[in-house]
Amino acid sequence: MSVSSLIAASIQMVSAPDVPTNLTYAARLVADAASRGAQLVVLPEYFALMGLNDTDKVAVREAWGHGPIQDALAAMARRHQIWLVGGTLPLAAPDANKVYNSCLLFAPDGSVAARYDKIHLFGFSGLGERYCEADTITPGQQPVAVDTPLGRIGLSVCYDLRFPELFRAMGEPDIIVLPAAFTAITGQAHWEPLLRARAIENQCFVIASGQGGTHASGRTTHGHSMLIDPWGVILAEQAHGEGMALAELDLRQMASVRTRLPALAHRIF
Repeated sequence: MSVSSLIAASIQMVSAPDVPTNLTYAARLVADAASRGAQLVVLPEYFALMGLNDTDKVAVREAWGHGPIQDALAAMARRHQIWLVGGTLPLAAPDANKVYNSCLLFAPDGSVAARYDKIHLFGFSGLGERYCEADTITPGQQPVAVDTPLGRIGLSVCYDLRFPELFRAMGEPDIIVLPAAFTAITGQAHWEPLLRARAIENQCFVIASGQGGTHASGRTTHGHSMLIDPWGVILAEQAHGEGMALAELDLRQMASVRTRLPALAHRIF
């Protein structure tokens, strides 16, 4: 870790069912965050497309390394000289009818510092709603965390939040990022307590960036994008609609928490 503090932004969107519109919105929000001093910016899951049907993302999938979405993200990072978490985007999978739901971390020079393919695929049925990501997504296999000048950053996506063992496998990250598109029903019940639990038990910062509104398909997402400190305190929050939560992350606080309450060192398993 080479910085003692940094400014981070959690961007919230209400993404539309077409990629160019969403890339324009994302570019504006990222520019706004950078103008406010953000060094690390996190976009939400499915930021580039919230389709009318689950199969819409398959139609816009990109080959790994190049495509309109990847190129736009690289340009944003390079233009503003920031570390940018590109929410998720659909990358080509071996099955032509599926994609990887991939989270990419871009360095300030526009290069990709890390790629994480979402491991846990969401499934829910009840209260008039049904979701089955496995119908159109191929799961990833490996947890991903990367050392950067801003600290060790662990990548996760949405439904991963419910599986604490994934975060334990990251090797004590300083910052966990979690792009998401939590449903309104599950989000109201579980979003905040699970996010705060992941911050507390891993004694690190959590940056959660969500979709937050009613989309063209009629789906309503929970929003409440937030930044949380290692003590479980919410530092900033964007409750509903497009916008951002912005806060300074004092990494010295994390070191203090881990020293005063060395829970990570006390682990048996």
